[in-house]
Amino acid sequence: MVDTETARTIIGIIGNVVSFGLFLSPIPTFVTIWKQKSVAGFKPDPYVATVLNCAMWMFYGMPFVHPDSILVVTINGFGFCLELFYIAIFFTYSPWNKRRNILLALLVELIFMAAVVVIAVLTLHTTGKRSILVGMLCIIFNIAMYTSPLTIMRRVIQTKSVRYMPFYLSLANFFNGIIWAIYALLKFDPYVLVPNGLGALSGLVQLILYATYYRTTNWDGPEGKPTSQVELSGA
Repeated sequence: MVDTETARTIIGIIGNVVSFGLFLSPIPTFVTIWKQKSVAGFKPDPYVATVLNCAMWMFYGMPFVHPDSILVVTINGFGFCLELFYIAIFFTYSPWNKRRNILLALLVELIFMAAVVVIAVLTLHTTGKRSILVGMLCIIFNIAMYTSPLTIMRRVIQTKSVRYMPFYLSLANFFNGIIWAIYALLKFDPYVLVPNGLGALSGLVQLILYATYYRTTNWDGPEGKPTSQVELSGA
């Protein structure tokens, strides 16, 4: 019989694989940007926000903050590097005003992250206290990301069309939330459980909407099936 720690490791590895796919999902967007040599109407906001989210989860998973969370570190470390790569492409093909905004946003995130690290390491002297501070911040950032599709869901209901809500991304978001929620339950971790439980619920609602409005969707409009730019953390 598989013990709890082994089961948690297996689930965490599966979660890494699913989250890996989620982090790669914007690649078609950046292929388009590279081919056009322009960012056109694309926005850097989701990628800049995900950098901070991944950095926060990487810090949360460190042994001196929350022990036995190495699989949280691995997937978010990958996501952090990939988001910086996305931002570099976006920066290359953006006009100066967008470049300036990206640099300012990254600077603010760097200062904020540095402040969190200093406060956690120098003023909180146990992993329990550090987990509370960093974990609460991770919950806030993840909930913000998981609720970002609400505007898309409202549009689906208003238009009775799922053109703007890709099925496979919704399905991946649902499974991502489920897997990391199970991971958190095996060795109770409320800071991973809360945002991913809400993420699974958000994904389920999207799938229900997809099933409800698929038949009423006109796929032959001039805009085709757009690619979502919404990304989520791996934990």
